[in-house]
Amino acid sequence: MATVSEWIEGARPRTLPNAIAPVVAGVGAAIALDAFSWWRSALALLVSLSLIIGVNFANDYSDGVRGTDEHRVGPLRLVGSGTAAPKVVLTAALAFLGLAGVLGLVLVAVSGYWWLLAMGGLCILGAWFYTGGSKPYGYYGFGELAVFVFFGLAGVLGTVYVQAGKVSWAGLACAVAVGSFSMAVLTANNLRDIPTDVESGKRTLATRLGDRGTRRMYVTLVSVPYLLTVVLGIWHPLVLITLITAPLLLKSLRAVGSGQQGRALIPALRDTGLAMLGWAVLSAVALAFQVV
Repeated sequence: MATVSEWIEGARPRTLPNAIAPVVAGVGAAIALDAFSWWRSALALLVSLSLIIGVNFANDYSDGVRGTDEHRVGPLRLVGSGTAAPKVVLTAALAFLGLAGVLGLVLVAVSGYWWLLAMGGLCILGAWFYTGGSKPYGYYGFGELAVFVFFGLAGVLGTVYVQAGKVSWAGLACAVAVGSFSMAVLTANNLRDIPTDVESGKRTLATRLGDRGTRRMYVTLVSVPYLLTVVLGIWHPLVLITLITAPLLLKSLRAVGSGQQGRALIPALRDTGLAMLGWAVLSAVALAFQVV
């Protein structure tokens, strides 16, 4: 039976910035529209956290029963390592995805924007079919696009919309930036896993692009938020403070650019996530002070 610490590791806490950052950035954009609501923001954060933990456990379950985690280089996988029974991990996945659905329903009900139920439903389906089902889209190279949509566009713009009833150009810029960061985190993860994914037949975008192409994509993705920072800074000069998060990526860029592989790439996931979270927090603060 898995211990509490193993369950926490199985939930992949290093991925939590991918859930926190879009809500934080969305809060900043909502403040800029003079539409901030702390409890709606809190609900949005709980939905996002439940969703990412749910997708992590669902991924653990689906990859584990397929046998694609038998020789995994990264953090502990509960099913693949035999630490927890598949049905138990599946139950945990469904519980968190269900919690995300219930909290999302509450958020939609109090905001009155019922069409958002469709977006919420797509997010939950996307979480499951990433590696679940007979033809998981994560096995066909669409994982990066999914995190851009769900933890970039939907996460940021959804947070703004349930508070303001509209979105803004600043919100859209934040959504693209956070989505690019999220894609970079997954790209670093899939770059590390290219050898084992090829062996198991998992055709991620990284296996399709190859080692060199994936490294180039990572560099491009982490550059996008800072290019957007400069553009957004024309109208919101205080946003330029987010440029101070760029040095957090130096070790990651060095590891990816120098051709490091396997466990040597694990810190790149952490540092990219931290840079994303730092960028989101500072952009939110900057947009808030711009209003004041």
